[in-house]
Amino acid sequence: MEKFPLVNCPTGPGILFGIGCMAAVDEIIFHQLLGWHHFYDLATPTFGLLSDGLLHAVELLALIAGFFIFLEQRRRGAADIIAIWAGFFMGAGGFQLFDGTINHKILKLHQIRYGVNNILPYDFAWNVAAILLLIIGVIFFARYRLMHPK
Repeated sequence: MEKFPLVNCPTGPGILFGIGCMAAVDEIIFHQLLGWHHFYDLATPTFGLLSDGLLHAVELLALIAGFFIFLEQRRRGAADIIAIWAGFFMGAGGFQLFDGTINHKILKLHQIRYGVNNILPYDFAWNVAAILLLIIGVIFFARYRLMHPK
């Protein structure tokens, strides 16, 4: 496990927790409860559900990997809660910004919502929320750096 780069990164477990949690929020709320879209909407509904299942599998892998990296850091006495929170918010915000820009606009895998006249407010809210999460992560990371100067 020592060769895995996130093991020695103080924010590593949090980054994976953040990615996994934000993917879960996206999938549960927007894919399942609201039914606004699937991970991949350019095919049949069955394929859309399959793509959601694959997203769910990756999100679970991120959560499990983050948990085991956290356990390894804790075993070595290297886990830092501030760094983990920094990673969590940066991972969540990074996932959401990637989804909102790359998946929605560049690859066009899906939109946030279909059947509305103006998608711009949805895109704006999605990406502003991502940036706010990233800013919170940077604030936590700055606090961590102040507590642990090199």
